[in-house]
This record gives sequence, C-alpha cells and structure tokens, in this order.
Amino acid sequence: MQEDEDKILACVDRSHFADHVTDAAAWAARRTGAPMELMHIITRHTETASGSDRSGAIGFNAQQHLLTKLSEQDEARSKATREEGRVFLNRLRERAIAVGVPAPDARQRYGDLEEVLVEQQPSVRLFVLGRRGESAETTQRDLGRNVERMVRALKKPILAVTQGFQEPSRVMIAYDGGSMTRRGVEMVAAGPLFRGVPIHLLMSGEPRKDGPRQLEWAKTTLEEGGFEVEAALIPGDAENIIARSIQEQAIDMLIMGAYSHSPLRSLLFGSKTSDLLRSARIPTLLLR
Repeated sequence: MQEDEDKILACVDRSHFADHVTDAAAWAARRTGAPMELMHIITRHTETASGSDRSGAIGFNAQQHLLTKLSEQDEARSKATREEGRVFLNRLRERAIAVGVPAPDARQRYGDLEEVLVEQQPSVRLFVLGRRGESAETTQRDLGRNVERMVRALKKPILAVTQGFQEPSRVMIAYDGGSMTRRGVEMVAAGPLFRGVPIHLLMSGEPRKDGPRQLEWAKTTLEEGGFEVEAALIPGDAENIIARSIQEQAIDMLIMGAYSHSPLRSLLFGSKTSDLLRSARIPTLLLR
C-alpha cells in the first residue's frame, strides 16, 4: 500500500462511469507525475440485508441459532462484496497501466463516502469523480446526488468527469476576479497539468469597475507562466455566456470556482455551480 502525499485520487463506484474517471485520473497522473490511487468506497447500505421478517416470539435456542445464521450470512455477503470490488478495481488498475501510469494503487474502504474522502484529503492533490454514478445509472438525472455534497465537503481541486473523457486540447477558465479563481489562475500558471494547452480566459457576470484590470492580471500571470492565452470580458448572464463560449471556442475542459455560497442560499436561490455543471457537458475542474 502506498502512503504518498499529493496523489491523484480517483473515486470510483460500480457504474460504467468508473472507466471515464480512471481515464481522467490517469491523464492527470501522467501530466503531473503524481502517484495515482483508485478508491472504491463500500457503504453499509450497499451490502443489503435480507428483508425476511424475523420478528415474533421465538425461544432462546432458536434465537441463538437465528443470530448465528444472520452473522454467517452477513460475513458471506461482505466477503462476496469485497471480492467483486477487488476484481473491479484490478480491471481499472490495468486500464490505467495500459495508458502509461506506472504503478497505480487500488484500495477498498468501508464507510461513509464524505467521511472517507475528507479523511484522505491531506494526502490528495486532486480528486477525480464522476459527475454521475451508480445512483444515476437508472435515472435521467444529469448530475449525481452526491456531487454537490462532496464538492462542498472537500477543500482540494476536484475534476468532475463526464462520459467519454478525452485529454483536453483547449481549456477555459471562468474567471470572476475572486480569491478562489485568482488562486486557480496561479495554480494553472505554476503547475504542469495544463502545460502546452491554450487557455481561453473568460470574465462574465455583473459588470465590475475593476473587471478589465482583474482580467489583465490573470492574462499576464498565465502568459508569464508560458501559456498561450485569449481573454474576453463579456458582461451578462454568466451561465449562458460560458455555455455559449464553450461551444463557440470548442472548449473541452472548464475550470471554475465552486459553491462559494452557503447551502441555504443555494437552496433558496439555486446554485450557479450546479447550473453550470448541468449546462457545460464537458469535464470541469472545480476550485475550492
């Protein structure tokens, strides 16, 4: 088992989205030279208990026999789940090796998804997760129910992956001049992940007096980092402008700040992050 710091952590479940998450994590690991780990979290409800009605008056011996039988059934179910997970993770591990990741690690953990990922956070450089997962395979939801909860809980960048991941050839930074996206610009400028990929820098939303100055700072920072940059300042509805620009500029990865408002405010007024994730059907690097 590896105990690497600054690893790329691919969070996979038993859905077909796991292949795309693995591909994206492998890309990030190769670009950054960071170790890659595949993690499958087994929640307790995954191991469904028998629905047999065991209530009613039974004798002491019969009760002991029933408890022993239930314990054996739970153990057998747990063993089968672990074995299925091992086979599933090995297949993904081979997939990552095939595209050039030297020695990806793979682990299974029992527990709550959020608790396990938060616990992993100190040793993670980048989380990679599917925008949809097991729970969304049989529904028409375009955004998995865990995505917002996980993104709010984590403080490291998160790459939210769509189907059919391909290495990005043109990236957009949705820049608003706030501290989160300023850190994102500095991270991109200094890091290897997007090295050599043209950057389209877009500032939209409500007009602000210092907008041109802010945009110029971001453009200069990226250019000094060696990037080819186009910058645009387009006031107006950010969601519509970003979605339209992604189409017009043939963007294949979006970088943006995420969930800067409280859950209560999002509940009352909606979340721009969730709206953008639904409208921009490309992999999105969420800054925290």
